[in-house]
Amino acid sequence: MNLRVPEDLDRRLDELAAEEHTSKSALLLQGAELVLQRHGRRREINEGLDFVMSHDAELLKRLEDA
Repeated sequence: MNLRVPEDLDRRLDELAAEEHTSKSALLLQGAELVLQRHGRRREINEGLDFVMSHDAELLKRLEDA
């Protein structure tokens, strides 16, 4: 896979890779993993909220009116 990275980002990745004694490729893989984890967590939260809203709608309405 080829990836085009803007110059500023490429320079910053170079600096971080040197600090961390790793490769830019490894940093980008870590970043991709973080994006996937964040997306998965957001999906789990939304599914949980949807469940509560559908299964506890009556209770939430009573609490709203209290």
